[in-house]
Amino acid sequence: MADKSDPTRILVIGGGYVGMYTALHLQKKLGRREASVTVVDPQPHMTYQPFLPEAAAGNVEPRHVVVPLRRVLKRCHVITARVTEIKHADKRVTIENPQAGKEELEYDELVVALGSVSRLLPIPGLAEQGISLKTVGEAIYLRNHVLAKMDAAAGTDDPEVRRRLLTFAFVGGGYAGTEALAEIEDMARYACRYYETISPDDLSFVLIEAAGRIMPEVSEKMGVYTVQALEERGIKVYLNTFLKSVEGGHAVLSDGTEFDTDTLVWNAGVKANPVLKNSDLPLDERGRVRCTSHLQVEGLPGVWAAGDCTAVPDLSKTDEDPDATCAPSAQHAVRQADQLGKNIISALRGKKTREYYHAYAGSVAGLGLYKGVADVYGFKAKGLIAWFMHRAYHVSRMPTFNRKMRIVIDWTLAFLFKREAVSMGQIQDPKADFERAAAS
Repeated sequence: MADKSDPTRILVIGGGYVGMYTALHLQKKLGRREASVTVVDPQPHMTYQPFLPEAAAGNVEPRHVVVPLRRVLKRCHVITARVTEIKHADKRVTIENPQAGKEELEYDELVVALGSVSRLLPIPGLAEQGISLKTVGEAIYLRNHVLAKMDAAAGTDDPEVRRRLLTFAFVGGGYAGTEALAEIEDMARYACRYYETISPDDLSFVLIEAAGRIMPEVSEKMGVYTVQALEERGIKVYLNTFLKSVEGGHAVLSDGTEFDTDTLVWNAGVKANPVLKNSDLPLDERGRVRCTSHLQVEGLPGVWAAGDCTAVPDLSKTDEDPDATCAPSAQHAVRQADQLGKNIISALRGKKTREYYHAYAGSVAGLGLYKGVADVYGFKAKGLIAWFMHRAYHVSRMPTFNRKMRIVIDWTLAFLFKREAVSMGQIQDPKADFERAAAS
């Protein structure tokens, strides 16, 4: 047990939006004698997920949408490992690294910022066929995968094989799913100019959404416009429809539609990190950590939490719904992290903490190059203006001046020169050639 005169040991589990921003705030405001901050995450970087569709489409260099934790958190101790168990009764967390094995970390103050994972459904074939888009690795994989399918289609005369290779299905019509579809379709359509045997009309893009509308983050009118804009580009949008099966790449929809595809991108929602189930923290029925409006875990002094893995009261909606909680969005995560850092410092110094309050400002989304939709504080825009608002907002939220400038330079180069449309398929299986050489 640490001596009372020792610095307070603050353990931040999760290096995403909440984890990185909270640790950044703590290292700026706390002296070394006040506290030591340790950050644990499976990846050595924070990923700015709203830029993943652009990274997948080749508008932004993938390395530029991640922020190296050790470079930014210079006064923190960064550990690259996965949290496997939280035992607050002993103030102990178990972590594991495949190369270094298991280890236990003790703490005085705990910050739970484990974020979310893709919410999968028990659909036959989904686990084998699905591709997610929550990490920079998945963005790179998706880009190479789509272009590799176009390369394969260009080399075959079999119409059934070509149709299967050039059919790209996206499940989930929320912000992330719609933007990913639009960016990838825009990239693939552009790439057609380099294939003599493939025209844009040969491409088949499908969006499947179980609800009656897409993009609930914007107004219903803007959602309708987005569907119309996608359909004008030849994208098939299925509303009030869900995926029943995708075994062997044969997709079956609830309305009876069937088609073959080698590409299924899954963006149908998220759920709290399942590691939380292996803890003694209070969870709600959706597996999220129960928190107060001060971002403290209910009934556990010294334990703080925010972001997608938490159920934080949404004070801006309590008049309509007393049980309303904040939506799992980057907008809330960044702002919660700022208040969380301030509250931890206030608590350590014996001062009052403040409630988290943020009224939803709206949403912006890019739908490919020079196309977008926006609904911010009641101001609605579409097309070029919305696309510019989307880019301006997200580059302003990108951490560090270094990354902001790199993103802007990427955009400038993409504007001045032609888009790169080449698959680096060997990245998907980098040892294949070596293993073939060894076998021969």
